[in-house]
Amino acid sequence: MSVKSDKWICRMATSNFMIKPFAAKQVKTNATGKIVSYGTSSYGYDVRCADEFKIFTNINASIVDPKDFDADSFVSIKADICIIPPNSFALARTIEYFKMPRDVIGLVTGKSTYARMGIVVSSTVIEPEWEGHITLEFSNTTPLPAKIYANEGVAQVLFLGADEICETSYKDRNGKYQGQTGVTLPKT
Repeated sequence: MSVKSDKWICRMATSNFMIKPFAAKQVKTNATGKIVSYGTSSYGYDVRCADEFKIFTNINASIVDPKDFDADSFVSIKADICIIPPNSFALARTIEYFKMPRDVIGLVTGKSTYARMGIVVSSTVIEPEWEGHITLEFSNTTPLPAKIYANEGVAQVLFLGADEICETSYKDRNGKYQGQTGVTLPKT
């Protein structure tokens, strides 16, 4: 496997529609001023967070169970800013929609801007031929409320190219998260 460069990312994004919408360069400002950057980086792509959030709540005293997940464990909000309570968790999704090539795997990781404040983005693998919006998982490890900004950079996807094409892709397996849009809750 080899890490893919910014030139490769631009080529794949424009010719194969791998990332839509796509920013070919790092974007660091908008009409309101400085933002947390997004767009193409040296060996990856910094994704933006949409304005759809699901924040964990214990209002129903549910148990978190991946085999029997209670959607009422979340409060859904649509806003430009999400406040994650202390020592809590929220889900969001990328603005970007991905269509992964058959010979590439992606690794989602956090951006240092948020990591330095105690906001952890769970690492997620994007398998060959998976497509959809990436559901992002944010953990606020601090004893203070924390802000996540919609429409700004929140995580990075690193792309690794395989030496050979996989035998069975995520699409071949009819993966349960194939084609997901919106913030997608756990499925079994």
